[in-house]
Amino acid sequence: MSVAKVSEIIASSPTSFEDAIKVGVARAHKTLKNVKSAWVENQQVKLNDKGQITEYRVQLKITFILED
Repeated sequence: MSVAKVSEIIASSPTSFEDAIKVGVARAHKTLKNVKSAWVENQQVKLNDKGQITEYRVQLKITFILED
């Protein structure tokens, strides 16, 4: 039997939501062991003064299995 834990992170990218997700998952994998899944809880964009998108942000819930 295994026990899982969920960690919440926010990641960003100047390119796209998909890239922000990849950045977040890669960073979580660097720190956490046994990462099994990621759930996108929220998405938002940062805008400049002209209303143009300058940054894509995602709020992720990362699930990983705890070691014995």
